[in-house]
Amino acid sequence: MHAASLTDDLATRGQPALADERRETPWRIWVDRPSPCSTSRIESFHHNFHEHPLMQLPRLAQLAQSLWPKGQCRFMVPEATEASPLASVFRLRSPDGRHIDEVFRHLESPGSWVALYNVEADPEYRAFLSEVMAAACASLGQAHTGIFRVCGYFFLSAPPSVTPFHIDRENNFWLQLRGRKSLTVWDRQDREVVPSEAVEKFILTGSLDDVKLADAMRSRGRVFDSGPGDGVFFPSTSPHMTMSDASWARPGDGVTASIGVVFYTSETLRDARVHLCNQALRRLGLPAGFPGRHRWLDIAKAPIGAALARHRKEWPDVTAWSYGPDRH
Repeated sequence: MHAASLTDDLATRGQPALADERRETPWRIWVDRPSPCSTSRIESFHHNFHEHPLMQLPRLAQLAQSLWPKGQCRFMVPEATEASPLASVFRLRSPDGRHIDEVFRHLESPGSWVALYNVEADPEYRAFLSEVMAAACASLGQAHTGIFRVCGYFFLSAPPSVTPFHIDRENNFWLQLRGRKSLTVWDRQDREVVPSEAVEKFILTGSLDDVKLADAMRSRGRVFDSGPGDGVFFPSTSPHMTMSDASWARPGDGVTASIGVVFYTSETLRDARVHLCNQALRRLGLPAGFPGRHRWLDIAKAPIGAALARHRKEWPDVTAWSYGPDRH
């Protein structure tokens, strides 16, 4: 779908595909304070999507069965910590060799962790993502323009469990669905948390080798202790990590689940092209400023970056991001 028409399409598809038409309370997202929100900064919100039929564990198990043959399930090794390099603890198969059916049957086992990738491959879940985006845009505003490539990623685990410190290319509407989880997010503009060189390397190559959690930076993060119905928006390249301890877990209620509804915008695409232009400038021995410092320079650099992406095969085409199995 063309980027310029997506927000209009979302607005006309705001009703849930599977919801009972007699449902009195629509699926929605809301904030506590009346002040304007922005999708250019970290924002907390509330939602009722955790009650949606598609968000229940039996239905998620069915989704996992359909994604498993496509290689769209991911696993975390039990020894992972918040500071672990993500690539070193991520697996395409469960650490104990179990089939996805077995993984879900033992999901409450301490330390279990499974992620379901690119759930928009399923038509019902693709419609669900549209519902979330329509509700989010209506409640949180549309500071970003040209929304495109909306994707979804489920994360299910039993405490103690973590998702290590990392950054993503996409913007993220993160919704907690069941259990409790602590999400920590840092300001994406804080270059002491993640240096500009590390951000650029990740944007252009996908490498997180230089994105590392420093103990001295922990206190700079905003911590969101989240339960069902809580959510957080954070922009592209915002450093983040999650942790769930066993203090809340009870027999029959020991699984935490969340979904990241992620998307790109005209701004994130422009920034990626600026990064590509900056890399070329430095190869020529010329100075290059980080995106966002001088808007007029970004506007001038972006077309150069787009041209480089089309004509230099050794550099990735940042206009056609697609992650699939190797997405972090």
